[in-house]
Amino acid sequence: MDKSNKIKSNGTYHLSKNHHMAIQWGNFVGGEDVAVTEASVKDKSSIVGRVGIQMLSCGTGAWRVRDGMNKIARALGLTCSADIGLTSIEYTCFNQNDSYSQTLALPSTGVNTDKLNTMEHFVNDFEHDFSQLSTQEIHKFLDKIQHRPGHYSALVAGGAAAMACAAFILLLGGGPVEMLCCFFGAGIGNYVRRKMIDHHLTTVADTAIGVAVACLAYFVIFKGLEYGLHIGGHHEAGYIGAMLFVVPGFPFITSILDITKLDMRSGLERLAYAIMITGIASLVGWLVALMVHFQPENFAPLGLGVLPLMLLRIPASFCGVYGFSMMFNSSQRMAITAGLIGAVANTLRLELVDLTNIPASAAAFTGALVAGLLASAINKYNGYPRISLTVPSIVIMVPGLYIYRGVYYIGLNTIGLGSLWLTKAMLIIMFLPLGLFVARFLLDRDWRHFD
Repeated sequence: MDKSNKIKSNGTYHLSKNHHMAIQWGNFVGGEDVAVTEASVKDKSSIVGRVGIQMLSCGTGAWRVRDGMNKIARALGLTCSADIGLTSIEYTCFNQNDSYSQTLALPSTGVNTDKLNTMEHFVNDFEHDFSQLSTQEIHKFLDKIQHRPGHYSALVAGGAAAMACAAFILLLGGGPVEMLCCFFGAGIGNYVRRKMIDHHLTTVADTAIGVAVACLAYFVIFKGLEYGLHIGGHHEAGYIGAMLFVVPGFPFITSILDITKLDMRSGLERLAYAIMITGIASLVGWLVALMVHFQPENFAPLGLGVLPLMLLRIPASFCGVYGFSMMFNSSQRMAITAGLIGAVANTLRLELVDLTNIPASAAAFTGALVAGLLASAINKYNGYPRISLTVPSIVIMVPGLYIYRGVYYIGLNTIGLGSLWLTKAMLIIMFLPLGLFVARFLLDRDWRHFD
């Protein structure tokens, strides 16, 4: 949450430049040196609300945020009712005698799976390890979580995007030339985007500029290879992969999951956000393609047999998911775990499409279901949040190529062809979270019931 305070100048108060005011939690709560279970409803509610808003800042869905708030509230002898959106929470906590309501908001949204993992452990351990601490002590502990730095610098995040998008291109059918150009394009693009995010620039700007830089970097590398090594012009199709690091996998997946749990406000807000990011990226990519005369043609056949192609898809799927997990700030162990799940689930999806007659959307459902089942089994072993494992492992299944082609052809007034590609993309996007829903329904009793 950005800092914003009233500043006094010559006896007149005026607002500082930031729109979102920071909450000074230490000054907000009382100073009683008693266990939080004996504190006032206001102080107890501040813990419940802060846990919720910090979990929401990690990019997780409304169901998980509400579940975390409810666990804290029960441990404190409160009942909590919350209305949760993409960047805000309105909630009320009450007991037999008193109630307290509060509204909290974030300046922006993002994904941080490592912080989400830490917050989930805090919630699960709260009653046993934290309930005897004072309110101030708990807020100091939450301060440490809130201000915990990310695992990776902008340079490393750029490298993760480069690896993920190059692997993405191989899975889409591209060859070494496309992968090389995509590696540098995506790496430079995400580096620029990450630096803009670190400087708190608006989401629209960092998405648009990151995509434009990625596509232009691909163009420069491609032209250098074309003139230096005389490669064929058909390799230009890989520029689409250079901008796939902006695919909003987390909000796409969590939006449908929230809707299935009837968290309509959160689900629809997340869906609108994901559509906005996808639309901006596609339109910017389309404009750059028009300027440099690139076209989203089919990749040249690699000429590989079934077995060699499958053996390439396994490490490519791992690298793609591993790279996306690093972009989500997963720890190395968590990223490797997600990569292994993705290597199995995504390779299975692609082989089903190639070796059977089932539609791509049905194969996506199967891949997501397998990812969800594996993540649930691993969750019981190491406690990693399921969503931190499943979403990175199926982000690579999101049909960014289909979405871009749809927008590209609609921009050229080829409405029928553009609508066809967008329809294919929509079906796959809908089936991916449904696969996760079924896996969760089968293995998680709390998820199966609404009470």
